[in-house]
Amino acid sequence: MPPTRIAVIGAGLIGRKHLAILRDDPAFEVAGIADPSPQAEVCAREIGFTLFSDTKTLLDKTRPDGVIVASPNVTHRETALAIIARGIPAIVEKPLADTIADALAIVRAAEKAKVPVLTGHHRRHNPIMQAARDFVRAGHLGKLVAVTATWLCRKPEDYFDVAWRRETGGGPVLINAIHDIDCLRMVVGEIESVQATTANSARGFPVEDTAAAVLTFANGALGTFVISDSTATPWNWEATSRESAIVPSEIENCFLVAGTRGGLAIPQLQHWCYDDHGAWADPLTRRTLPVRHADPYPRQLHHFARVIRGEEAPLIDAAEGARTLAATLAIAQSAKTGRPVRVADLLE
Repeated sequence: MPPTRIAVIGAGLIGRKHLAILRDDPAFEVAGIADPSPQAEVCAREIGFTLFSDTKTLLDKTRPDGVIVASPNVTHRETALAIIARGIPAIVEKPLADTIADALAIVRAAEKAKVPVLTGHHRRHNPIMQAARDFVRAGHLGKLVAVTATWLCRKPEDYFDVAWRRETGGGPVLINAIHDIDCLRMVVGEIESVQATTANSARGFPVEDTAAAVLTFANGALGTFVISDSTATPWNWEATSRESAIVPSEIENCFLVAGTRGGLAIPQLQHWCYDDHGAWADPLTRRTLPVRHADPYPRQLHHFARVIRGEEAPLIDAAEGARTLAATLAIAQSAKTGRPVRVADLLE
C-alpha cells in the first residue's frame, strides 16, 4: 500500500508534533507545509519538507490525500472550507473553530460535500479514555450520578509573554479545559447545561486564571469541573496520564465518575465497588482496569488514514467537535452572564 500523503497547515507546536510523527512513519508521506511565518521556514528547512506560504497553493500544487489544520483558531473556518471545497479529508485541530457560527459552517460544508472532517481531540484515541468509556457504557457503574473533573496546574511565567494569552479567550477554559470537556462527553455523556463562574485574582490579567462549573448531563448525572493554570498541584490530565513528554507523571487522578454500583477514577482506572448490596459501613473493593498505554497521536493519524481510504467512519467528526466547543463556550458565557446556559441553545 503506498504511503498516505498528508499536508500540514501550521508549523507551530502541534503542527510540528504531527510532522515528526509523519516523518518517522513509513505509512505516511508529508506532501508539504503551509505557514507564512519565518519560524516555519526554519522548521521546513531543518526537516526537509516543502514549504508554501499559503494554503490554497499547497492544496492545488500537491493534491494531498488528507490535510491536518494546525493553524491559529481564527483561521480554521476559511482553511477548512478551502479544503472541503477540494474534496480533501481533514483533521482540524481543537477547537474546531473559535466561534460556534464558524464551527457550524464547517459542519454544514462537510456534510453537504460528503467530505470527512475530523476534530483533533486526540484523547479520544488514548487507550485509557477508551477503556474508561467502554467500562462505563457496559453498565459496571450502574446509573451515573456524580462526576468530578479537575484541570489544576501552574503555567510558567514566560508562557504569558505572548500577549494573546493574557487576553480574553487565551485562558485555561478555551485552551485547556476543552480537552477535558471532550473527555467528559466521551465517558459520561452529553452535557445539557452549564452554570459557571471565573476569576482572575491570581495574576490579574484580563483573562481568567481560574474557573468553576456545575455541569448537568442529559442522563441526569451532575458534575463539577474546577480549572486553574495558577495552582501547584498534579490534578490535571497531563500530569496523571503519562501522555505528556514534558510534564512529570504522578499517580493521581483528574476525573472521578460515580454511579449507583461503583466509581471509576481516571486516568489510573481504579474501580471501586461494594460486594453485593453493601453500603457505607461495608468495605469497598478496589481493582485496577487493565490497559496498554500508547501515544494517541500516531493512533489518531492511522485512524485518519483509514478514514481517507473509506475503511472507517470518523471517531470524532466536525459535528462532535462543534458540540464539545459549545459545551466549553457555555462555561465562558455562563460566567459572563451569571446564568445557566443550555448547550443546545448555542448550537441553534
